[in-house]
Parts: sequence; C-alpha cells; structure tokens
Amino acid sequence: MYKNTKSIPPELAGVIDQTTFNKSRLYNLDKSKFNLICSLYDQLFQTAVLVFGGIPLLWSLSGRVTGYFGYGREHEVTQTVAFALIGAFITTIIDLPWSLYSTFVIEERHGFNKETIGFFFKDKTKKFIVMQAIALPILACIIHIVKIGGDYFFIILWAFCVALSLILMTVYADYIAPMFDKFTPLPEGTLRTRIEELAKSIDFPLKKLYVVEGSKRSAHSNAYFYGFYKNKRIVLFDTLMEDYTPLNKKEDESKDDDKNEKEKTPQKTGCNNDEILAVLAHELGHWKLNHILKNLVIVQ
Repeated sequence: MYKNTKSIPPELAGVIDQTTFNKSRLYNLDKSKFNLICSLYDQLFQTAVLVFGGIPLLWSLSGRVTGYFGYGREHEVTQTVAFALIGAFITTIIDLPWSLYSTFVIEERHGFNKETIGFFFKDKTKKFIVMQAIALPILACIIHIVKIGGDYFFIILWAFCVALSLILMTVYADYIAPMFDKFTPLPEGTLRTRIEELAKSIDFPLKKLYVVEGSKRSAHSNAYFYGFYKNKRIVLFDTLMEDYTPLNKKEDESKDDDKNEKEKTPQKTGCNNDEILAVLAHELGHWKLNHILKNLVIVQ
C-alpha cells in the first residue's frame, strides 16, 4: 500500500498535505522493509537454534554455572533462572545491532530519534536489569507451582497469572515507568479543563493527568490511560502537545565567534488542543466499550 499509493487518498484530502503524506509514506516504507528483514533473520535464527541444539546447550551451560556456585541438578528452579538469565543476555547482545540500526539510522533519517549513544546504552542496561529483576522471580514461582501443583497445577498457575497481570498493570505505571521517564502533572489551563470535561461526559473516573517526557527518546507522540475501577489516570507524551514539548521552546544558539546568543523559535510540532482531544477520545472509547476487559477475558 505504501509503495503504490503516492498521492493523498480522497478520504484524507484537506486533512493532510502532500509533503506530510510523503514523509509518512517513506517512513513506513523504511519501517516495513526493516521489519521484514528482522522477521526473516529472527525466523532463521530460531530455526538454527532448534536444529543445532542451542537450547540443550544453553541448559547444560546454565547447569555448569549453577554448579560452580554449589547448586546441583536437583536445584531445578535455580538452574531454570540461570538458563533464562543467560538466554536473555545472549538475545539482547544479538539484537543490539538491529536496535542500533533502527534508532540511529531509520529513526534518525526521518527526524524522530532524540537519543544519544550514551543514553541509548544506559537505557538498554537499565531496562535489562529491571526486566530481569521482575521476570526471574516470576519464572521461579511458575516452576515451583508446576512442581508442587500436582495434577491440577494449571488451575493454580492460571490464578497466579491472572493475579500477576492485574498487579503489574497497576504497579508498572506507578513504580516501574517512572524509573525510565519523568512524569509531571499537566498544568492548569484550557487543555486540562477540556480533557476533564471530556472524561466527565462519558463518566470516565479521571483522578490524575500526567505529562511524560518522551521527547528525550523520540519525536513520536502518544497518549494512554491506566488504573483500576474509579482510580484512572491519563498520560500525555510531551511531544503530543505543540505548546508544551521542549522541541517547541525557544533555544539559545551561538551565532558568532564572540558567542553572542540569539533566540531561535523552531517550527511547532505536535497537536493542537482539538487534535489532542481527538486522540484521547479514541483511547477513552476503548474504555467505554470495555475493550480492555474483553481482551483480558479472551486472553485468559
């Protein structure tokens, strides 16, 4: 579709200009090609792991590692945790070139990347540590449940996974996400008032409104909500708002050898208030139609 459609579709006439359409088209073409190559590589890699015995080899390696620390084969949970940790580390290293290319070639080429190399590796390291700190204890619990659960272990395991999903849905936004991004309350003003009015019009139990500093990673924008029952929060990316994002603030630049500073105002990006409300209306529509609850039930 992106390859053959070179002019604005009639449905979008007057909504988007040709320049913006071309930029979007070329970006999605690059992303599609890259994702196709990544998928083919991943399929070949996974096939090679299975054919050449990569999983038994990794299990044997994890056994030697745990044995070095005095844990024998009878410590199945410990060896499984070591197996998962080593596997995650190897996978992260193998995927690193693809992630670097995606961020510093494709995203950079189309003007979306805001990361530096230093920030990229710092962020990757932090994500890996936090992910393993959460995933490995969960994996240990799952293996333990399977071992002691008897013939009906799957019922206990299902209940554990449901409870865990609900807990993580709450804990992630309040305690994990702030480890990586800065969240600040949306200032009082027209936008906040209109969002509160929109939420009230559909009985959405909005408690807090946040802005997340997404601009330190990317120029992409988004919005989402989270929380249980009558304790909902809405989060807006700072790149979503044309009058808020740091990309639109005045910048001081040196223009001559005497280091005289002159103010420069970049072209505004992001959405105006009406467009932001349209984005939020889409997200709140998922809540109004119980899509999240329905998806959770289907998954179970």
